[in-house]
Amino acid sequence: MLHTPRTLWITLGAASILFHLWLVFSGLTPNLVSRPLHMALALPWIFFPGKPSPDARPTARPRLRLITDIAPGAAGITICLWIAWHQSALGDQYGYLSGYGQVAMATALLLIVLEMARRAIGWPLPLVAVLALLYGLLGQHLPGEFGFSALPLKSFLGTLTIAEGGVWGKLTGISVNVVAVFVIFGAILNAGEAGRGFMNLAAAAGGRLRGGAAKVSVLSSAMFGSISGSASANVASTGAVTLPAMTRLGYPKTLAGATEAVASSGGQIMPPLMGAGAFVMVELTGIPYTGIMSAALLPAVLYFFAVWIGIDAYSRRYNLAAIPKDLLPDTRSVIITTAFFLIPFSVLLAGMFFFGFTPQYSACIAGLAAVLLLAFDSTPAFSIDKFLPRIGSLCVQAGSQIASIAAIILCASIIIGVLGMTGLGIKITSTILAGSGGNLWLALILTALACLILGMEVPTTAAYVICVSVAGPALIELGLSPLQAHLFVFWYALLSTITPPVCGAVFIAAGMVNENWLQVALKAMALGIGLYLIPPAMIAEPALLQLGSNTIAALLAFIKTALALTAISFGVILRINLIAQLLVIIAGVIVLFL
Repeated sequence: MLHTPRTLWITLGAASILFHLWLVFSGLTPNLVSRPLHMALALPWIFFPGKPSPDARPTARPRLRLITDIAPGAAGITICLWIAWHQSALGDQYGYLSGYGQVAMATALLLIVLEMARRAIGWPLPLVAVLALLYGLLGQHLPGEFGFSALPLKSFLGTLTIAEGGVWGKLTGISVNVVAVFVIFGAILNAGEAGRGFMNLAAAAGGRLRGGAAKVSVLSSAMFGSISGSASANVASTGAVTLPAMTRLGYPKTLAGATEAVASSGGQIMPPLMGAGAFVMVELTGIPYTGIMSAALLPAVLYFFAVWIGIDAYSRRYNLAAIPKDLLPDTRSVIITTAFFLIPFSVLLAGMFFFGFTPQYSACIAGLAAVLLLAFDSTPAFSIDKFLPRIGSLCVQAGSQIASIAAIILCASIIIGVLGMTGLGIKITSTILAGSGGNLWLALILTALACLILGMEVPTTAAYVICVSVAGPALIELGLSPLQAHLFVFWYALLSTITPPVCGAVFIAAGMVNENWLQVALKAMALGIGLYLIPPAMIAEPALLQLGSNTIAALLAFIKTALALTAISFGVILRINLIAQLLVIIAGVIVLFL
């Protein structure tokens, strides 16, 4: 039986952490060095057997595993190291492959990236990438405007693999230089007492209110999600605490599951991490990270506000009480455990907004503060016995998460590369413009449908990147600002987390409470109504995104949108009088779009 010792995974994780931190402090490193090395460090986590994760596949026969796992992983590492070593000479080739050996290497690299993504997240994204590659290779045979002049094979493959027009493009650069650093920061927080701090603060703030257990779920998921950026991870982690608490206090299982699914999905729109979306947005729009974060903040708060109001409405409907006082954490415990995430977050925000450091540099300093806190427990007392295991845990978690994100980004980069080389993105943009007849709201509806369909099986960040690449230019041409267009697409890339037929967060939450997923999804859609209404509100009320530049107007827009969402949520959820409910909903919609 093949098995990799945990100490080796800890070492690999530590190597990945040190490499990405070194990039922040070392200055300018050639892209064809840093990006291939990023992939090389990710490959063992995807291919090699014995990785320490709950979803690791059963061990196959050693000889078969050598062929299916170790061989492609080792080949991928070799190719990445070769590209990094020869980056100077490859730069002189300007994306044109020299000889059949380089063609074979480029083909192997693309196949390994596709398989890497398949193992990390399943078939849908790699299949989209395969279709893109086929279009790039055979699209010259298509009639009409979607055909194009044939691309030389050596130029097509070379641009994707030895230049910065494909696998090593801008998206991979974001994964290398920024996302990995914030993943490391999140792993450090998760390894210590920060998670307990989130839960204790949420319980202290919302536990004494009507529907307290559900409101604790909302607050804790908002805080935890701000560093995890993954709806599934959020459900699994905070849900392990909040779901049993809700069911034990008599909450309907459908409501408990829906609350956790909706609250956890919001982590991907909550600054500072936003599921890596904020950093991708920085690269695609050219807007500074602090600008993205300030623009995204009020809509994210509105989302959780709408969920909070929905829970209050359900609490009235089901007569759900607060959490008993004896189950709430004491004040001393709340203050101590809160410090475990408040101190690093304060350092992070001070670095970006007060000292003007880059986001990744600020995250490194905040991570250092968080590492020092790993030596303390919640009493608080210094404990070296806990410090070393926590270091090992964060190395494994960071290495694994960096690899998973790398697999997604590398595969999405193939698609973006083909869109650029073939002009397909421009052609789809033209189709959207023609299909909408120049009507902005019709174009928004078409874009929302595309986001929902693509997001069903493709991770949110990848769905956002692909959709905004083809629909973003059309929306901007129809009058939206780049920030409006990108945030609209990013929010609607989240639709599939709670919207049937494929709703990942709902599936996980429903399984954890052993309830019918469709019933959970229906309540999740009611609770998460803000996910459907806030994006068009950003279009109707542009001031909502101007917290940094026009604070008063932004806050007024926030209040107006909050009142509208309150009316709509109560109208949808409360069971009073059908006519009264309809009137309240209509009034809310009028206020929202007035």
